Amino acid sequence: MTAETADTAEPADGTGGTNGTGGTGGPEERRREQRGWYFYDFACSVYSTSVVTVFLGPYLTSVAKAASDAEGYVHPLGIPVRAGSLFAYTISASLVLAVILMPMAGAAADRTGRKKPLLAVAAYTGATATAAMFFLDGHRYLLGAFLLIVANASISVSMVLYNAYLPQIAEPDERDAVSSRGWAFGYTSGALVLVLNLILYTGHDSFGLSESDAVRICLASAGVWWGAFTVIPLRRLRDRAMPGGGEAAGSGAVGAGWRQLRATLRDMRRHPLTLSFLLAYLVYNDGVQTVISQASVYGSEELGLDQTTLITAVLLVQVLAVAGALGMGRMARVHGAKHTILGSLVVWTLILVAGYFLPADSPVFFYALAAAIGLVLGGSQALSRSLYSHLVPRGKEAEYFSAYEMSDRGLSWLGPLVFGLAYQLTGSYRDAIISLVIFFVIGSVLLARVPVRQAVAAAGNPVPERI
Repeated sequence: MTAETADTAEPADGTGGTNGTGGTGGPEERRREQRGWYFYDFACSVYSTSVVTVFLGPYLTSVAKAASDAEGYVHPLGIPVRAGSLFAYTISASLVLAVILMPMAGAAADRTGRKKPLLAVAAYTGATATAAMFFLDGHRYLLGAFLLIVANASISVSMVLYNAYLPQIAEPDERDAVSSRGWAFGYTSGALVLVLNLILYTGHDSFGLSESDAVRICLASAGVWWGAFTVIPLRRLRDRAMPGGGEAAGSGAVGAGWRQLRATLRDMRRHPLTLSFLLAYLVYNDGVQTVISQASVYGSEELGLDQTTLITAVLLVQVLAVAGALGMGRMARVHGAKHTILGSLVVWTLILVAGYFLPADSPVFFYALAAAIGLVLGGSQALSRSLYSHLVPRGKEAEYFSAYEMSDRGLSWLGPLVFGLAYQLTGSYRDAIISLVIFFVIGSVLLARVPVRQAVAAAGNPVPERI
């Protein structure tokens, strides 16, 4: 998304486009909103990269180990939890909370037509929780777990609303490219901030900081970045008035949101092919999200790699993910989004198999694996989002994207749970990482069975020449 001044005047009918539910407007108007839309990826991706992928997993694990008993267990709410599994379990818990919140947010947004205020609340709640991670030190593993739950649930809710703009700001033939550019913006910001993190972390002595201080500053700065750049999409994106004027925001809208959610679930049964894609996406994306969130823990705890190696490896992922997202977007123009995604899932499976056999204390091999992840990560996510946007009935974007986001983040609790349980039972992160292969294999089979052209037509949307 991009910086600019306040919104331009909207049409007198209040629709903000060619129609009240999803009109994309003229080319210049679309480009303006698209440039603004890209910047929410630019804002929040730093949280996903610096916090979830790099710093918080190893740091929270170290805090939990410092608070653990002689057997290596902590006892949140009196439950014995191996300290090394705490981060994975907390990720899983945060996504269960997101499951509760996201449908309400999506349904309320479509009911009222007011996505921006809801996006602002979710974004700034998450940014505040992330900035508060500066206070995570000593034995405060419960504080870290609480802040992670709040921040992770908040970003999930915000992404429901962010993704729901895609069908409204891009014509069908533009969506692969627009979605890919959004991911590219996100990976660009992640790489930029990781460079700054690397400078601070490796030079913490020269800055008069301890290693713990440097990590806490890196965590908190992600929240500040997220909040600061969220201003741009909030100024660029426009709410679309709903037919009949919608409903006023507030408690009535929230209750209406829950009622609308029940109606949405009933409505989705009328689009079984859309549901088939969501099921496939739920499964393979669970594997993707778990690899992303647990990679640093695997690298530090199982492979014995230091924090500098992990930061530079994730930086490599970020740089290559930009090229990967744009390159796979071009491949989709030739081979179609579905076949391109299927190809990426084969690569993901090979990555996990290679990761299982990766030798310890070998940064070069870890970098090679990071490069492979970078080349498929952005493209598989961006093309999944753009492909789904073709399967959404007009006027129900936020509701249906709440279901998508539940598959993207809210129902991605199973992978971390499987990962955590595998480690809890075996004490081996290698066993935990190889267990994720099943998500990519089953997801590939389910996606291959979805007739996407028929699904687009069944949703009442124009079928692109190549999909």
